[in-house]
Amino acid sequence: MMVEVTIDSVRVSLMSQHRIVVLKDVGALRFLPIWIGPFEADAITIELQGVEVARPFTHDLLKSLVEKLGAEVEQVAITELRDDTFYAQIVLTADGRRLAIDSRPSDAIALAVRARVPVYVAREVMEQAAIVPEPDIEGSGTMLYPGEATPAEAPEAFKDFLEELDLSGLQ
Repeated sequence: MMVEVTIDSVRVSLMSQHRIVVLKDVGALRFLPIWIGPFEADAITIELQGVEVARPFTHDLLKSLVEKLGAEVEQVAITELRDDTFYAQIVLTADGRRLAIDSRPSDAIALAVRARVPVYVAREVMEQAAIVPEPDIEGSGTMLYPGEATPAEAPEAFKDFLEELDLSGLQ
């Protein structure tokens, strides 16, 4: 069973130059942070912001190749979390066949934003790694979304989690 997600935000660690893409469950208030490289983070952010680039990025090239070969990107899915590593698949249709291609989540997401296709996460992965923010500190029970709130308004538990991440050991 798969859970549809949207890209809530792409964040930069204040302690290092590592990036995190935060995926939000469409049907529930929970978030899935995935560590990604700076180039993939830039590729995702540039496309989300609609920035024009002089030359195509690798993910633009991939999309163009898929289309020129007569295939179509259907969706991408974060399929597994094993040994602290996320695994993904790009699902294509070509010549009436459905193909699942192994991918890093960051590359799959960068392609998904370009192809404007849905992103899914396996339910087991969400249950293992998703974060549910706490209600706001005023006790109103209102939940604030990290992508929509200013840093001062972000839910404390979620803000603390993102700020305290130790990303120094990532390559």
